Amino acid sequence: MKYEVQIDPLYQEPKVVILTAELTEEINILIKKLSENVPSVITGVKDEKIKILEQEELVRIYASAGKVMAVTEQGEYSLRLRLYEVEERLKKESFVRISNSEIVNLKKVRNFDLSIAGTISIKMSDGTVSYASRRFVSKIKKILGI
Repeated sequence: MKYEVQIDPLYQEPKVVILTAELTEEINILIKKLSENVPSVITGVKDEKIKILEQEELVRIYASAGKVMAVTEQGEYSLRLRLYEVEERLKKESFVRISNSEIVNLKKVRNFDLSIAGTISIKMSDGTVSYASRRFVSKIKKILGI
């Protein structure tokens, strides 16, 4: 399958056009994927109670020992989603993946320390320090404009 992406500032919303000789199973799967509406609600469990977590409250989301955890300034919550599913629900302009196992809220970052060769140390508003893996350093630098 070939695909083409055109960037045009006149489009306020993305538009997908599929050109094909016939409607195949592959095209049907693609249409189904495109039409799926990903919910933006994230719920966390703490003390056997479920709470809707507002994205503005989230400091970071990380995976450890087979569990996905969300950290807010009110505490840590266990999520029943995989990290990539959480990433799909988060606002792209506020959150960035810094490693295969962690996503941070850019609005909750105190500072970035680039003095460590080849990586970035990230100090969060709750005092925790995370490290960007080498694979994600260039993406983070691009977001920061450096």
